[in-house]
Order: sequence, then structure tokens, then C-alpha cells
Amino acid sequence: MRILTWNVNGLRACARKGFLDFLHHCNADVLCLQEVRAFPQQLDDELRQPEGWHTHFFPAQRPGYSGVAIYSRQPPDQIITTLGDEQFDIEGRFLMARFGRVSIASVYFPKGSGTQRDNSRVPYKLAFYDAVKAVADKRRKYGPVLITGDFNTAHQDIDLARPATNRKNSGFLPEEREVIDTWLADGWHDVFRDTHPGETGHYSWWRQSGGARENNVGWRIDYVLASGSAARRTTNAFILPEVTGSDHCPVGIDFR
Repeated sequence: MRILTWNVNGLRACARKGFLDFLHHCNADVLCLQEVRAFPQQLDDELRQPEGWHTHFFPAQRPGYSGVAIYSRQPPDQIITTLGDEQFDIEGRFLMARFGRVSIASVYFPKGSGTQRDNSRVPYKLAFYDAVKAVADKRRKYGPVLITGDFNTAHQDIDLARPATNRKNSGFLPEEREVIDTWLADGWHDVFRDTHPGETGHYSWWRQSGGARENNVGWRIDYVLASGSAARRTTNAFILPEVTGSDHCPVGIDFR
């Protein structure tokens, strides 16, 4: 079973750059999307309900903002869209699908920078992390759980090309990185880092200017975090930097 996650930076824009070709040739069983930035009714039929796929969308209330989706080859047994807090739910950032005992979430974690680049949204971001973890911890009591998506945080120095110049920027603040520490200390696994320990140069997001992607000056901020039972069933974890169409690239795992 192959599970992929991709921040598409606007699904309609990504579709113009080859999303559907990727979808039909990526060999995924489940594809989680973030930053869809469209209401389902705004999508063409081939995007909203492509042949051979079951689709679920959870948009933000605000038009053209945020939004998550899950495409799956098999229909899920249950869909969960709420974190139990309206301040989070209105932004369309969390969607979980259950397939038997396995739960897979597509999550678009907030940026903490704020509109003025003053890190004013860090408290909201940290509270959102806590809310997702509460739901994830509850679900893992019943079976394997995979939390996939854009975490908007680089965990370690090796997870971004220029750590020294970003220590005061949201996405690499100590309090944001400590949240990832907390997840891992509590039995969750960053399965890519588990299988690629100490390796540098692996990124999933690049600025869209200054030749950042061409020069691989990026950040690894897209993850699959697995509960213990899910990590034991993960046979491979990978990043697909050759896939374009967004400022992010897909990341994924192979799962028994």
C-alpha cells in the first residue's frame, strides 16, 4: 500500500501543471492533499471525482484559502473533519479517513509567521498541533495511525539548507521544533528520518524565487508521522523532488 501526501499550493493551479497525470501514474493507494484552496464545487469533474478514485474534501470557510483532501482507491469506512474547536475547523486544515483499523490524516498545519511576518500566529499554530495530537493519540488506541501533511516546521538542522539564518523565523523556532520532539518522545515516528538517519539535502519545499529549487536550498517540512504500530508496518519512506507543479513536492511511504 502506497500513501502519498502533497501540498499542491492550489489544486486548480496544480492541475494546469500536470496533477491529473501524476495522480494516475503515482501508484498511490491513498493521496493526501493540502492547500487545495477551492470549494469542491469549484473543481472540474475530473478533479473532484476522477475515475478510479474516491475523494473527500474539507475546505476552509474563507474562499481560496487552505483546504485539505484525501483521494483513495478504496472507499474509507469513516471520515473525520473536526478537531472539536471551531477556530481550527473553520480553516479547513484537518481531514482523517479510516480504512478498517488504519487511520490516515491529511493535515495542513498553520504557519506561525502571521501577515506581518512577526511570528504572531505561533500560539495558534502550537495550539493546533496540540489539538491534532489529541485526536491522533485517541485514534492510535484502536489501530495504526498516519498523520501526513505540511507540518510547516523543519525539525532539525539537517532538515533545511540554511538553519543558521532561520532560527528566529517561524518554521524553525525552538518552540515549534520542540513540538515535534514531544510527538517523537511520545511514541510517534518520523518515518523518513527513521529510514534516512543523518542524511542531508532532503527537502520538500523551496521558495519560488532565487533559484532555490534548482540549487536545492529548501526545507523538509512535509512529513508522515506514524504511530508505533504504523511505523512497524512501514517498509519505505521517500521524497519525490522531481515532481513539480507546486512549491512543495510529494512525500510518501510504502505500508503493509
